[in-house]
Amino acid sequence: MAWNEPGGNSNNQDPWGSGGGGRRGGGDQKGPPDLDEAFRKLQDSLNGMFGGKKRGGGSSGGGSGKRGGFGLVWIGLVVLLVVWLFNAIYIVDEQEQAVVLRFGKYHETVGPGLNIYFPPFDRKFQANVTRERSYSKQGQMLTEDENIIEVPLTVQYKISDLQAFVLNVEDPEASLQHATDSAVRHVVGSTAMDQVLTEGREAMANEVEERLQRFLDNYGTGIVVTQVNLQSAAAPREVQEAFDDVIRAREDEQREKNQAESYANGVIPEARGQAQRMLEEASGYRDAVISRAQGEADRFTKLLAEYRKAPDVTRERLYLETIQEVMSNTSKVLVTGESGQNNLLYLPLDKMINSRNGTERSSAAPASAASTQATRLPPELDPREVRTREVR
Repeated sequence: MAWNEPGGNSNNQDPWGSGGGGRRGGGDQKGPPDLDEAFRKLQDSLNGMFGGKKRGGGSSGGGSGKRGGFGLVWIGLVVLLVVWLFNAIYIVDEQEQAVVLRFGKYHETVGPGLNIYFPPFDRKFQANVTRERSYSKQGQMLTEDENIIEVPLTVQYKISDLQAFVLNVEDPEASLQHATDSAVRHVVGSTAMDQVLTEGREAMANEVEERLQRFLDNYGTGIVVTQVNLQSAAAPREVQEAFDDVIRAREDEQREKNQAESYANGVIPEARGQAQRMLEEASGYRDAVISRAQGEADRFTKLLAEYRKAPDVTRERLYLETIQEVMSNTSKVLVTGESGQNNLLYLPLDKMINSRNGTERSSAAPASAASTQATRLPPELDPREVRTREVR
């Protein structure tokens, strides 16, 4: 039956094990633990740990309440100490450094290992000083020849001095971006467009890197630039077609210049060779004339000496040589006998024409050979009695 049915034993059937109208305590009856009693025991034990007095079994009052509040304060202090130690102790990796500021002033730079600082009096700035970072930028710029182009570039850098990085500049990376923009615009603005688009990019990247590092050193940012990469520049999309036309026109101009230089390289040496040949021929002609004149002068001197020795013989000899020289250039042949009779004038037209053509082709060909071959005697004349004389 239920413990609260009429006629039942309410004392034995009370589930809380308490007799006399459900009140706790008394006798050997067992029941669940009292929460207030458990809390009082815990508070007494904490008071004993921190120098307080244990509470009596049935005592109560303002003194025990004050001691209980003092124990809670100690618990809060312990919790705050644990939290402070958790935040104050830190580890610096091998690739990192930490700068500690005490009361806002630089105190020390901490290397790798387990370290401690004292907040809120100290402030800690920890960063990786070996990892390379990158910054990319792209913008429209004006070249030296007043052309607008888009230049994309990437800057790779790392922190070289953490103290300067933290203390000298409020935002070092923003200063890096501004310095990069200034350096790139200065270099592009002093370079022609074709150099920016073609083979001049490597030299421009080196110049931008030097100028950017100089700016950062002047600012004292503690940043070192490791590399600047200038990517392929291009014209803005709005003027891309006109830009392509300009490039094609410049390529045509360069091609025409190369062709002109090639032609000049072929003509000028040839002209110089012809000029040198003319100079050599003139020099040879001069030497020949001088030598011939000197030879004629020597011949006349020697001939004069012979003439003085034998005037008649020398005179006859000169006459015969002169007649032979004159008659060798004529195209008419006169054949006479010993007695002056049976004279014959022979005119070899075919030989004359061939001789004239040969003379025109080569001025050095002797005419005497043609006239000799053209001379034919009639069969009734004796060659031993014939004397040939050529007249004009």
